[in-house]
Amino acid sequence: MLLSNLPVLLLLLVGTPVSHTRPLTEFDTVWQTDYVWHLGMNLNPADGHIMGYSEGWHTGTPIGTKDTALSMDYLDHYVWKEPADYIAIVRHQHGVIDAVKVFKFRYWGLSLLERFKDMNPGRRIVSDGDAIQEEVAWDAENIQDDPIFGVGGELAFNWGYTNNGHRIVLTGGHLSDLGVDDDNTQGIGNDFACDPLTGTTLAGGMWQHEISIRQYCSSCNVRVQGTDHGSGSSHKRGPVYGNYAIYISKNVNRFPPVGTELRLVVRGTLSVN
Repeated sequence: MLLSNLPVLLLLLVGTPVSHTRPLTEFDTVWQTDYVWHLGMNLNPADGHIMGYSEGWHTGTPIGTKDTALSMDYLDHYVWKEPADYIAIVRHQHGVIDAVKVFKFRYWGLSLLERFKDMNPGRRIVSDGDAIQEEVAWDAENIQDDPIFGVGGELAFNWGYTNNGHRIVLTGGHLSDLGVDDDNTQGIGNDFACDPLTGTTLAGGMWQHEISIRQYCSSCNVRVQGTDHGSGSSHKRGPVYGNYAIYISKNVNRFPPVGTELRLVVRGTLSVN
């Protein structure tokens, strides 16, 4: 065979390149047509960076690097702009799943960026019912006090009331009424001094914190996970329950089980039940 024909033969074997809205990764080239979940965000409540209500959620600004995507705060701005029909919230210990919840979005085809921009009036219940998958490892700790895995209910975004805001909460927990100021809602991406309608932190960010601990603590000292919180005197440092990762998918509704090691892109399955 003539060497001059080799490029043509390789093109026939490999096929025409697929057009993507973001740069191809090693995972895309292998799993273009498979059922997969993409990592959009990771939260480590003790890495020195505070993911409060105002940080990245409604702007899609990149945070962190792929090398530390599952050990420190991370936001993939490409994934954040992709349409998502399913979302998985995954608590993990050093990249190994110890708890997971999957929700089906009530309205399909919207990206996380679009959903978190929807702050005015906000207070949106975004899931179509309760979690469609829920698993907790037998040895997982601090589940009862976990703001995601210690409560049931539907998924809600941008829960604002007076000058407080929480990016991710569940309806089974305490959700403060619109006109109160009780600092008593717990979730992920929190700020007790912000404008929840614009995503702007107030008081220099001193009342923001990354991940809550479940408690009833109206107008008193508030325990939060880890060190990633503002300097407000009412914040009390608590234990870190794990990293919290947010994955999205367009065509798959089952996440890998507890005990699975995470990657930036993980295989899932489609359940028809």
